[in-house]
Amino acid sequence: MKEIKAYIKPHKLQDVTSSLRGVKRLTGMSVMDCRGFGLGLGGVNESTGDGLLDFIKGIKIAVVCRDDLVDEVITAIETAAKTGLKGDGKIYVSAISEAVRISTGQRGESAI
Repeated sequence: MKEIKAYIKPHKLQDVTSSLRGVKRLTGMSVMDCRGFGLGLGGVNESTGDGLLDFIKGIKIAVVCRDDLVDEVITAIETAAKTGLKGDGKIYVSAISEAVRISTGQRGESAI
């Protein structure tokens, strides 16, 4: 099993969601609002008011899937999120050693 985390621009969320819905056997995804900064964005300045740094708003998508779906999920995200401009986002893949479905107690791939 793998966890795929993607950081994308907010205006691309609908496109990415539609693309992922087309991946057969993908059981779901999670979406979180996030903020951050990366290299090449002209630096980070102190904001006025709350004392927090000025971060760029983004969306984090998390998907846990079977190993055989990883390439298809990555392609779906990359194709739908790409604008061709700097700051389109990043995709990370990590191994998952265990999954448990709380409602049924199922473990492993059957839990996802």
